[in-house]
Amino acid sequence: MSYTKIIDLGMHPFADSFIPEGDLGKSEPVYPLQCGLDTETGHVKLLYETDPNQRYNLYPYSYTSSNSKVARAHWEEFATHTAKKLDIQSNATVIEIGSNDGFLSMQYKKLGCEVMGVDPSKAMAKIAEDQGIPTCCALFSYDLAVDLKPQLNDLADLIVANNVFNHANDPVDFAQGVQELLSDNGTFVFEVPYWYNTITDEKFDQIYHEHLSYFTVKSACNLLKLAGLTVYDVEWVDYHGGSIRVYASKDKRKGSKSVQEHISKEEDANLFDPQQYTEFMKSIKRKRDFWLSELYRISGEGYPIVAIGAAAKGNTFLNYYNLDNSIIDYVTDTSEHKVGKYTPLSRIPILTDTEVFSKYDKVYAFILSWNISDLIKGKLQAINKNIEFLIK
Repeated sequence: MSYTKIIDLGMHPFADSFIPEGDLGKSEPVYPLQCGLDTETGHVKLLYETDPNQRYNLYPYSYTSSNSKVARAHWEEFATHTAKKLDIQSNATVIEIGSNDGFLSMQYKKLGCEVMGVDPSKAMAKIAEDQGIPTCCALFSYDLAVDLKPQLNDLADLIVANNVFNHANDPVDFAQGVQELLSDNGTFVFEVPYWYNTITDEKFDQIYHEHLSYFTVKSACNLLKLAGLTVYDVEWVDYHGGSIRVYASKDKRKGSKSVQEHISKEEDANLFDPQQYTEFMKSIKRKRDFWLSELYRISGEGYPIVAIGAAAKGNTFLNYYNLDNSIIDYVTDTSEHKVGKYTPLSRIPILTDTEVFSKYDKVYAFILSWNISDLIKGKLQAINKNIEFLIK
């Protein structure tokens, strides 16, 4: 594949790494955050790859699948929907790649399925194991699949990989590993943020080093074909600002019309034309400059400014906007895995909502976790009715 640079967001740290107080004196690695497009296949990927062991273990990994009520409800729906759609029986074998804290695997276990998780984070694998989810702590690959195969009682009826297929340094190798563990009648289902929504809605903050590939339906079809898998159905879901749930199999199942409908929509949006991204970059730069002029005015008047939600995408936003602890007083979050730590590179302290908003009269805030903004606003206004929200 031949890639043309289409997006350049500057230098960034690992977005899902949050810094413990004891490590504040150290410097974390930063890398160019640039995307390239292969116009023939439609595949979009980062042009600078990083060491996956550093991405997930340089600092204890902080993201958990069950980190919010919205996330939990989504994964509960995912399990019940896929089990019904695919007629997953109670004795089915389900493998979750990127199993994180084991929350989704647990939903299949409750349905009576035999489950196995695979995750490279030592911290997350321990949480899953403690909850009774057998977990292989390793980065998924074809070679790992070959090693795991003799350990299975049966090949997988279902393999899921949500918001993790896009984390693979070599997605073809990843897909070949899936093909190795999937039964002849099994299904591979993965969910990822939809590149169409990322670009048309200008959600550039969904780009970060942990996400190496950015998927359209066209690119998913072409990539999986290389591993002997066929995409036969696609569903759009309202998660992470718009995601695609992709269904693939070894056998040649009759494809749904949604596959071609999505590809036609992607082509109409010129997602496979490098020139499209010139305008994208101009637009996000203009919005950044305009927004920062207002933020610095507020800062100059002496008001505290707080960012809400210690999300990976929030770190892309903070670093692209060159915002650090010299202008942002705090980031707030509810996760026990993040509170008490600091944002990477920008070094903004992370505290709970109550700790921060209860000590101010008037305070300005902007939401980094924009996908759950409605839920967040209601909770915060119950703590402090004088919060002035800035629209990003």
